[in-house]
Amino acid sequence: MAPRWLLRIGSALLTAAVLQGCASTTNSGAIGLQRSQLMLVSSDTINAQAAKGFQQLTADAQAKKKLNTDAAMTQRVRRIGNDLIAHVGVFRPDAKNWAWEINVFESDAINAFCAPGGKIGVYTGIVQKLKLTDDELAAIMGHEIAHALREHSREQASQKTLSSLITSTVAAATGMPGEIMDAGSQMLVHLPNSRAMELESDIIGLELMARAGYDPRNASSVWKKMQQISGGSQGSSFLSTHPAGADRIAALDAYVPKVMPLYQQALSQRKTSMPRR
Repeated sequence: MAPRWLLRIGSALLTAAVLQGCASTTNSGAIGLQRSQLMLVSSDTINAQAAKGFQQLTADAQAKKKLNTDAAMTQRVRRIGNDLIAHVGVFRPDAKNWAWEINVFESDAINAFCAPGGKIGVYTGIVQKLKLTDDELAAIMGHEIAHALREHSREQASQKTLSSLITSTVAAATGMPGEIMDAGSQMLVHLPNSRAMELESDIIGLELMARAGYDPRNASSVWKKMQQISGGSQGSSFLSTHPAGADRIAALDAYVPKVMPLYQQALSQRKTSMPRR
């Protein structure tokens, strides 16, 4: 057994970290989001890393002639993305001044992302294979933008920093192998938190799309298409970092009534424009 002073120091460090790091990166919005976040890692560090990675990804794609090759799709993705970005100030005013970038990468991958600081990437595979409508594409991009607004990458890095402190302290105090402690923290902390972040991004994205004039009732159809393309195989929700498709659909649909007035208001305020498909 380790001396008690070691446990006391570990407990003091843990308490100080939690007290200093708990905050919320966003306002609650119409969806009423209320969750404090553990933020121990600098946002400047995370954003700088993300910007560097996005720059490298963009340069590599451009060198391979895989960047924004479909002019019509690129224009469409950027139009929808900019519609959503126009409303990020509802959740955090500073995000309006981020150096937003939107690129389309030619790839069969069914994927999209928004890196910290507002670097958005959409893969042609997700648009083409799922035959996304504008509403569905807005739901996906809104979800990804929400990850950046909530700084989930920074939050996850902070959680891992704290869990490393806890596991090293407990391992030293009990003699339990660090590998077992790491596996336990992954199962009991990181996976559940990641699933919570995914659902959180779903509903923030739902509000963003509604405010931008995209029908939130069509958001859950994305996950129905995901189920179809995967043959209905979602795996275990407990062991996955993402919520199961059925859970996701139910959660999205449950929040639609909260954001429908925003969608209706957006429609009433929209000036004459080309109809959306």
